[in-house]
Parts: sequence; C-alpha cells; structure tokens
Amino acid sequence: MIIIVGLVILIAAVIAAVAGVLANSGSGHALPHDFAVLGYHVTGSTGTLFLYGIVVGAAALLGLSLLLAGARRTSRRGRDARRGLRQSRRETAAVSQDRDDLIGQRDTARASTASTPGSGTAGSDASAQPGPTDGQPGPGVPAGAPAPAESSANGSRP
Repeated sequence: MIIIVGLVILIAAVIAAVAGVLANSGSGHALPHDFAVLGYHVTGSTGTLFLYGIVVGAAALLGLSLLLAGARRTSRRGRDARRGLRQSRRETAAVSQDRDDLIGQRDTARASTASTPGSGTAGSDASAQPGPTDGQPGPGVPAGAPAPAESSANGSRP
C-alpha cells in the first residue's frame, strides 16, 4: 500500500516538474540577470533554472537514500550480532549448569562409593574403576588376552 502511495506521489511530482519547465520556457521568461553557481554561469529561462533545481534535488534525494540505507544495514547487523550474543550466553549458561550438575553427581557418587564398606581404599580413584590399573591381567584372565580399552568417565572410548 505504501509503495502505491509513493508511486502516485512520484508521478504527481514528475508531472508538476514537466509543467513547470514547459510553462516557464521561452524569451518571455528569461532570467533578468546572469548568475554563477560554482563558477558556472547560468543563462536561460526560469524554466531551465527550475529544471536544474529538480536535478540537484534528485541528486540530494539519492544521496540521502543511500545514507539511510547504509545506516539501516549497520543497525540490522548490530541487532543480529546482539541477538547472537544473547543466544550464545544462554547456551553457555545452560552448558555450565549441565556441567555443574554432572560434577555434583560425580562427587555424590564418589562420596557414596568411598563410604561403602569393603570398597577398598577410601577416596582413591583406582577403587572407582574395575580391573587392574598396572597393565597386568587380573585374576581369571588368560595371559595372552588383549588388554581392555580405556574408557573415560562418561563411557566413551578415545
């Protein structure tokens, strides 16, 4: 809707400009005194002067629209960057909370394992992992059997 209104206003302005230039041309509408703009001597009719004004106004409008388009793009990029930063901070906070929860669960599990009677040396990490830690096969394992692969705390293998 706004585009249609803008187009109607633009067409009306072009019609008014053409009528102004054609109505003020000829010897009856000559400029009374010559004058200079930036070293250029303007001669002719008032219609010609009006046409020059239209051209200068169009150039100014083009420059202003380019300036506003650049400002709009810069503000959009800044808004997108701020939105991305907020999302990244939310994700970081969620991951940190998950990490803290897992650390708490691990500490609780270690404490309950250490307090269980008959679990070996209290507080040692070796008692939490089954199997030998010196690289030798445990009791009941044949001497030529391959060693079990190491696994991390979350059950994944390197």
